[in-house]
Amino acid sequence: MDRRIILLSGPVASGKTTLARNLAERFGMDVLRTRDLLVSALEHTGQPGRVDLQLEGERLDQETGGMWVLESLDRELRGRQAHESIIVDSVRIQKQIDAIREAYGRNVTHVHMTAPYPVLEERYDTRQTESQTPDTPTYGEVHSNETEAVVDELKGAADVVVDSNRCTPRDVLVRVASRLRLFGEAETGYVDVIVGGQYGSEGKGQIAAFLSNEYDLLVRVGGPNAGHTVFEPSSSYTHHLLPSGTRRNDNNKLLIGPGAILNVERLQKEIAECQVSFDRLGIDRNAMVITCEDILHEADLVAGIGSTGQGTGAALSRRILERNLSTKLAKDVPELAPYICSALEVLQTTLAGNGRICLEGTQGTALSLYHGPYPYVTSRDTTVSGCLSEAGIPPRAVRRVVMVCRTYPIRVQNPSGGTSGPMSQEISLEKISERSGIELAELERTERTSTTNRERRIGEFDWDLLRNASLLNRPTDIALTFTDYLTMENRAAKRFEQLDPETIHFIEEIEQVSDARVSLIGTGFNRRSIIDRRLW
Repeated sequence: MDRRIILLSGPVASGKTTLARNLAERFGMDVLRTRDLLVSALEHTGQPGRVDLQLEGERLDQETGGMWVLESLDRELRGRQAHESIIVDSVRIQKQIDAIREAYGRNVTHVHMTAPYPVLEERYDTRQTESQTPDTPTYGEVHSNETEAVVDELKGAADVVVDSNRCTPRDVLVRVASRLRLFGEAETGYVDVIVGGQYGSEGKGQIAAFLSNEYDLLVRVGGPNAGHTVFEPSSSYTHHLLPSGTRRNDNNKLLIGPGAILNVERLQKEIAECQVSFDRLGIDRNAMVITCEDILHEADLVAGIGSTGQGTGAALSRRILERNLSTKLAKDVPELAPYICSALEVLQTTLAGNGRICLEGTQGTALSLYHGPYPYVTSRDTTVSGCLSEAGIPPRAVRRVVMVCRTYPIRVQNPSGGTSGPMSQEISLEKISERSGIELAELERTERTSTTNRERRIGEFDWDLLRNASLLNRPTDIALTFTDYLTMENRAAKRFEQLDPETIHFIEEIEQVSDARVSLIGTGFNRRSIIDRRLW
């Protein structure tokens, strides 16, 4: 971004200094305070008052034709990087502004603050209450100064004029920053979303890890009831709360959204194992925290529908039903204090800075609380829309939607005397072993849940489910995983044309039903087990 020079003007008590401080803190700018320059010029006189400073400013204006502010600005900018911006608090006459505009041209923006006289007087009196001394001038005396009396006329030539009456300092900051387009000159970044198209365990973690190097910020939503397993040279690693690309690249930032549900002990363990530093991870202050009581509360769900019993649903229900001061959020956990942030600010700053964001959803579309076969569903909406809401990402920021599907969808095993929900054309691992050539013992080791280590139910590819998931998520891309389950020969494929012909035909039909390109193809579980056909 080019250097910005922001000139502030306005009457005393209009909010210039507060605005300068807030702009500096929010956008990393420095402030040149002309008051400090005048105090320095009068340091030999002791402690100059406001009237003394006004008179000194007028003397310098007369001697230099208003050039003294420009000269001070030149000294301040000397040796700085070309993109470093600065706020001048404040300019008081048109000659000062004209001189700076002449020197720095289009880099200069003049912001004028104003408010009705009674409001300014009331603010001044309130501010002076604690520090008032017998010689403190009244607002009327301050306003009677020749320059101060006409300073509000500068709004006629200002680029931005803001009336701060009936506004908080935060309101003023938002109004000015928006007018200056400091929040983003048109959000140039983008978000890619990864979601599951079936009942979860589609291999989202491996896809997210594969793509992770292409993003500046990795975002995770959901809770510890979902485990995303990724390949590593020595062994696999399962992420429950951190993004699946955490261990692939130390350079990208990590973010857990406000809709996430946290098991603090498990999160701390994962942070330690992944060696995540304070400055790399942000956790939104409003993420919900699971308690031991939440986990106990889900015992009936474990027995009835095969819930993972991690307490996520109970915690979410408490968030709704027990909206009181005792409900614990991430901001209330001392151990998480170094990571606490506003996800909205992190996301918007990244987007405004041309940043690339990957949002990693959890579980699968058919487990959505609203769109799945109730009551055999999870405690959240697992579609793209639900994930965006949990993270705090606007739909307009989305570039690609990658929906991950596996060749044989799975559900968690049925609990004793219950069911984990409907599944079309359930088959056995023995049948898949027979079709694919993969040893049954390997399939039995693989087809266990990441979080609870339970056996899985497995079924034929569900074309109706694919269509419905595609209607809900509108994917731009499909990531098809477990193609080695069609035939073990696919494990040797490194390019699309090396896949088994029946697999290629299967992929082509998926593209027809989903109306999306199968751009990522999983052929196994190793470093080179993903065929990349993307056009982006």
